[in-house]
Amino acid sequence: MRESWRWFGPNDPVTIDDIKQTGATDIVSALHHIPIGETWSEEAIKDHQKFIQFTESGESNLSWTVVESIPVHEDIKLGLPGNDIYIENWISSIENLAKCGIKTVCYNFMPVIDWTRTDLKYKLPNGAYSLSFDHNKFAAFDLFILKRDNAKDDYSDKDVSIARDIFNLMSELERKELTNNIIAGLPGRMTESYNIKDFKTMLGKYKNISAENLRSNLISFLSKVLPRCEMLDVKLAIHPDDPPRNLLGLPRIICTKYDLNMLFSSLPSESNGMTLCVGTYSSRPDNDIPELARTFASRIHFSHLRNVCIDLNEHRSFYESSHLDGDVDMVEIISELLNEEKRRKSNGLVNNEIYFRPDHGHLMMDDIHKVVNPGYSKIGRMKALAEIRGVIRALSSDKIGKSL
Repeated sequence: MRESWRWFGPNDPVTIDDIKQTGATDIVSALHHIPIGETWSEEAIKDHQKFIQFTESGESNLSWTVVESIPVHEDIKLGLPGNDIYIENWISSIENLAKCGIKTVCYNFMPVIDWTRTDLKYKLPNGAYSLSFDHNKFAAFDLFILKRDNAKDDYSDKDVSIARDIFNLMSELERKELTNNIIAGLPGRMTESYNIKDFKTMLGKYKNISAENLRSNLISFLSKVLPRCEMLDVKLAIHPDDPPRNLLGLPRIICTKYDLNMLFSSLPSESNGMTLCVGTYSSRPDNDIPELARTFASRIHFSHLRNVCIDLNEHRSFYESSHLDGDVDMVEIISELLNEEKRRKSNGLVNNEIYFRPDHGHLMMDDIHKVVNPGYSKIGRMKALAEIRGVIRALSSDKIGKSL
């Protein structure tokens, strides 16, 4: 397995020289400064590669090997007339990346909002901080801050009552913070940052878009993109919707085993793959993550290894746990990924290793008092990488069974 690390570019508080010290070998990155829908030029890609390969301290020996992500324009998701220009630009970006040797691309198809959390500093018993999603707080935002039309139709009477109580107890500062967490955009977002008015306008564009419509638009998009990916040996790795359920009246279509079956049966191309984001899929209790990993093993081109703990009293709420101590047995997941690598190697695949990165480390120690990207602090992710590396080394050792 290839140890990678997400880097947000020259303005990332975590530097390339910092990343060198973690032991990671590969960089996951994107050209965040290019407006959504525009082509990533070969020149811009090479400039970004130089930022990664050469630092003030010398050559880094790190390689940008995974893109996360090329944003998919909202007109493509909506299936609007004239969206072909954005699809062509997306294909051109793929072509330019391939020319530069970058052939693994993570992307998502979430409408309007990207990955979403309600709390960016959820305090843990040990004093560190985590990201969390509180369904009741989210409902309070939807019902009483956003005041979305017909929002009550998506919640039970009990949900509405709890959300109203939460809203009434919140200060103006707390309401503003919750709003910013949801609509202002989290690190690595592939959607726009909105104010309340623009956000409601954007939601309104999806008023008549069903899950079936959105899935059809995804398949239409991929049917045009995949032939070029096949020619270039580029692997696409769709990221699940996070959290994996409908939000704000918006359909979410990459949430379950059923959704993946629909996608891969419709477009069986080997370039049509997935990002196994353990934390996202496991934040939905009806997902069996080890079984999902086994079923779609050949489709896994990239993996986010993180873990969550679901609220026992409210299964739509969760917080991001330590990587080895959440609801999912991370050792079992890693074992499945290693088995898939062995299968690929036995089938003669040259590029048989699966890229992974430690996702969303805890905010801890000295990082608590520093400026960080929420979920992407240095120390927490380094701790996670060390834990995952230990599991991989143990499972890969031919001595493991001899001493038992």
